Amino acid sequence: MMKIKVLYEDSNILAIDKPSGILVHPDQKSKEKTILDLFLKKYPKLEIVHRLDKETSGAMLLAKNKKAYEFLKKQFVNREIKKVYNAIVVGSVKNDHGTLTKPIGRSPSDFRRWLAGRGARGTLRDAITEYQVLKRFADKKIKFTYLEIKPKTGRTHQIRVHMKFLNHPVACDSLYNPGGPCPKGFNRLALHALLIEFKNLKGESVKVESSLPKEFEKLKI
Repeated sequence: MMKIKVLYEDSNILAIDKPSGILVHPDQKSKEKTILDLFLKKYPKLEIVHRLDKETSGAMLLAKNKKAYEFLKKQFVNREIKKVYNAIVVGSVKNDHGTLTKPIGRSPSDFRRWLAGRGARGTLRDAITEYQVLKRFADKKIKFTYLEIKPKTGRTHQIRVHMKFLNHPVACDSLYNPGGPCPKGFNRLALHALLIEFKNLKGESVKVESSLPKEFEKLKI
């Protein structure tokens, strides 16, 4: 069985270091083991508070009971939870920092995808993503940019959609940039949830940090 590292635990909340390549909860098509499967035996009342995409790694919160779920969910809804991601995107990002505020809706051409800007269908939901350039580099003459990203909202695929809108899709993103380039050493989506900060049920502020995966570490920021 896959061993998942626990980053923080109290009687109500569990924070884990999610590996890339594992689903958070079951989908209708896949019979793969999920994060929920791996922890439900030990924590039968466990609930998913927020999601990381299958290929995204890093810090993730789980609620051990309904009370904790509602408590954390309220913090997410009120945008009180701080999240920091690291991402490698394709191309050289021009500005050293910026904020993307394009609302996100459904893609008209692919039910799996979301879209920011023109053509998005259905209800458009506000989305805010701040980014800062950590490093610009080239691999085999292909330019990439290493970013620190702080999503202020929690829309599905938000970082991936906003980076695509900026014309700098996340490297190795088979859904939003199929066939696009990957930096050396990467065979997974180049997106990592580095840090999450929240309040526990005692009202204490807790900051949980996930170590950078080896692929990111090798780039030596």
